[in-house]
Amino acid sequence: MKTWEYEKSQTKYLCALLKINTDVLNLVLNNIGSYYNEWIEEKIDKKSGMPKTYLDGTIKKRIIRPSLRELKSIQKSIHTNILAKIILPNNIHGGIKKHSNITNGKAHKGNKYQFTTDLQDFYPSVNNKLVYATFLELGYSNYIANMLTKLTTWKNELPQGTPTSTQIANISFLKTDKRLIELCQKLNIKYTRYVDDLTFSAQFDFSDSIREIIEIILSSGFKMSRRKTIYKGNQTITGIDVFNNYIDAPKKVLEKYELEQLSDSNSKPYTNYVNNIRKTNIKK
Repeated sequence: MKTWEYEKSQTKYLCALLKINTDVLNLVLNNIGSYYNEWIEEKIDKKSGMPKTYLDGTIKKRIIRPSLRELKSIQKSIHTNILAKIILPNNIHGGIKKHSNITNGKAHKGNKYQFTTDLQDFYPSVNNKLVYATFLELGYSNYIANMLTKLTTWKNELPQGTPTSTQIANISFLKTDKRLIELCQKLNIKYTRYVDDLTFSAQFDFSDSIREIIEIILSSGFKMSRRKTIYKGNQTITGIDVFNNYIDAPKKVLEKYELEQLSDSNSKPYTNYVNNIRKTNIKK
């Protein structure tokens, strides 16, 4: 088969898989930069409500790059027809249906010893080469993997704010997840991940195993946030206060919840959120 015939057949196959028009696909691929918005926002500390800073006082920022129009529709189709069909371990809670920061926190209820860490610049760390390799490992040809990479990355990395980025990041980190799961099963430690937040817990002191855990993470090529690497009990895990027999919202959220109880407004997001957390404590 000639090169142009092969490329045509591969493009036709991808369009059928994604249920999109060939002309639309080619238009987007040839003008990918025009289908993104971009802005910079400050990173806010959840506990203090103040901007996060580096040691020199510089405010930490993140680049948000949501996709637009036809590209966003194509990415939704990639998520539905490709990414969502990949079965991930139950340890992963971010971007997974019926999973949330609440289910992630609840998984560690009753474990006195908790080790938490954060993957630094998680989305930017998943570059286009890693995404391309991920699609190859999923069984796609070089040509289709290249097209899928172009459709899901921008400026050589996973853009934050698109329908596909969280799931691709999950899949790209899957090899490391499996190594951590295997180690933690052997050591009887509970491990979960909510996007870039990794949590390990047990009913016994496992401080001697932390070095091995860290080595697995760092050997994968990802960086850890030292400021968010903590080993202690009764932590706030992915925005959830985890105790021995129950979980609850942190103090700042509860304060806003109490204010809503005095309000006549029909919109009570904090009340709904706290109720969703507390109902998981009810024994069925």
